[in-house]
Amino acid sequence: MSRTTPQQPAGPADLVVRAARVHTVDPALPRAEAFAVRDGRIVWLGDDADAAAWTGEGTEVIDAGGRLVLPGFIDAHNHVRLGSDDACVQLAGVRTLDGIHQAVRDWHTAHPDAEWIEAEAFDYSAIPGGRMPRATDLDPASGDTPAFVLSYDVHTAWLNTAALRRLGITAGRTSLPFGEAETDPATGEPTGFVKDFAVKGLSREGHRALRELGVPWASPDRQYGRLVRSLDDAIRFGITTVVEPQNSLDDLALFDRARAEGRLRSRLVAALFHPRGTTDADLDDFAAAVERYAADGDRIRLGPLKLYIDDVVEPRTAALLRPYAGCAHHRGETFYPPEEFAGLLAKLDARGFQCFVHATGDRGIRTVLDAVEHARAVNGPRDARHQVVHVECLDAADVPRFAELGVVACMQPRHCAPEIAGPGKDWAENVGPERWRNAWPMRSLHEAGATLAFSSDWNVAEMDPMVGIYTAVTRRPLAGGEPWQPHETVDVATAVHGYTMGSAYANFLETDRGSLTVGKQADFVILSRDILACEPEEIPDTVVELAAVAGRPVHRAD
Repeated sequence: MSRTTPQQPAGPADLVVRAARVHTVDPALPRAEAFAVRDGRIVWLGDDADAAAWTGEGTEVIDAGGRLVLPGFIDAHNHVRLGSDDACVQLAGVRTLDGIHQAVRDWHTAHPDAEWIEAEAFDYSAIPGGRMPRATDLDPASGDTPAFVLSYDVHTAWLNTAALRRLGITAGRTSLPFGEAETDPATGEPTGFVKDFAVKGLSREGHRALRELGVPWASPDRQYGRLVRSLDDAIRFGITTVVEPQNSLDDLALFDRARAEGRLRSRLVAALFHPRGTTDADLDDFAAAVERYAADGDRIRLGPLKLYIDDVVEPRTAALLRPYAGCAHHRGETFYPPEEFAGLLAKLDARGFQCFVHATGDRGIRTVLDAVEHARAVNGPRDARHQVVHVECLDAADVPRFAELGVVACMQPRHCAPEIAGPGKDWAENVGPERWRNAWPMRSLHEAGATLAFSSDWNVAEMDPMVGIYTAVTRRPLAGGEPWQPHETVDVATAVHGYTMGSAYANFLETDRGSLTVGKQADFVILSRDILACEPEEIPDTVVELAAVAGRPVHRAD
C-alpha cells in the first residue's frame, strides 16, 4: 500500500496523520492508513506502520483513531456573500402567510425604531392558492414601515406598500435596476412582487441602487457580516474550497478584508458576474483582475464568468420546452434569444473565459448546450469546462450532450429533496408529473460520462455537504420518508467524488486539490463516522471533527 516520493524522507514531516481510514479519491491509490505533509503538501501516503519514518521532534501527529479521512470538500456553488443575515426576520421553515405575519410582527415589536423591516427565505408555497405574493399580503404585519423580503432562492423580492413608495415603484416605473416589478393585469399597478432579483438586484448596479435608496441589506457592512458568518460555517462543514458564483468587482474588497482579518480560512474561487450589458471594457477589467489575483497566491482565485439564461421554476420564470402544468401557452422566457446567447458565449469562449450559466428549465439548458456547441464550431474545441448550473429539469435527449461537449453539470442535490421540490411543492406542481422523471438526473448524467460538480447553493439550501450527500444517495426527506425519483440516486462514493474531485475538475483545480495525492495541497477532513459504510440515515448527523487547509488544522469540533 505504501506510496512515497522518489526519495526517502530527507527529514521529518510537518504533519503526520495516522491510524486513519483514508479515502483518497485517487484511483491510483484508493486507500491508505496514514499520510505526511511538508510545506502544505502531501509528501507520502501509505501504511500506518511506515508513518514513524516521517515523524520527528517537530512533527505534529494527529491520531485519527480509525476515523474516515477525506479530501476537503469543494462546494462548487456557494453564495457566501448572501449568507443568513442576523438583522433580518428569518422565514426559513415558515409555511403559512399567518406564520409570516407573526414572525414579522414579533421582529417589529422587538425593533420598534427600525427604519426598514427586512426578511429573508420566504417560501413561495406559504402564499395561498399557488399565486405570487402581493404588497397587500404583507401590509397587515408591517404597517407603514417599508418591508423588503427576499425569497429563499433570492431570485425574487416581496415589498409592502410603504416600500413601493420608498423605492419609487409605480405603474410607470417597473423596470428597476434591481428587478422587474410585476403589475396587476387589471389595474396596471405594481403588485409588490419583484422578479429577476438574482439577475439584477445582485449585480453591481443593482446593489448600488439599493444602497442609494437606503435599503440596509445592501450596505457593505451588512454584506461583510453575512460573508464572515458563512465562511465560519464553511470551514466548520469541512469546505476547504468555496466557489462564490456571482460577484462584481466591487465585491472583491469584502474577500480581501476577510483574508486580512483572518476570517478567510477556506480557499476561495470567485466568479465574476456578466449581466446583460457587460461591455468589452468590462471584460478587460475582469481579465486584469484575474491576473492581479493570480499573482497574489492561491487563497483567492478569480476567473469564471457567471451568466443567466433563465430564472427559476417556482415562480414560473424558468424556460421550459412545453408549457407549465395548467397553462396553455406559458413556457417561461430566456434572458437572451438563443442566437444572441450563442454568439455571446462564442465571444467569451474565444477570449478564454470559462462560463457558469444558470439554467434550470429544459429549454434553458438546451439553449446553453446549443451555445456551447456553436462556440466549439466557431472557435474550435478547447478544454473550456463551461458549466450548466442547477440542471433541474433536463430533457432526456440532452443528457449525453454534457459529456459530448465537455460541459460540467454543477448540481445541488439538496434541491431535489421531496420536501423542497417533490409532489405538492411548487416545483413539482409547476413542471407537472410527466416531467418528474427528468428532475435532477444525477445518475443519468454520471452514467453518460458527464462530470458532476456538487454544491449547496447556500443560502438557498443547507451548506453542510453531509446533507447534500444524503440527498444524492437517498432522494428522501431529511427527516426520513419516501424517496422521490429514486432512479436518479447515486452511491456514496460518487456523491463524495462530486464534492471533491468533480468540483476540483470543474474549476481547473484537479492538479492541486480534490484528492489526497502526493504533491497536492493537504486539504483534508476527518469525519465522526465512516459515511462510506454507515447507513444512509446516519450521514446527516455526521460532523467534521477536524478540517485542515495546506496541512494546517483550521477547525476542530468542540
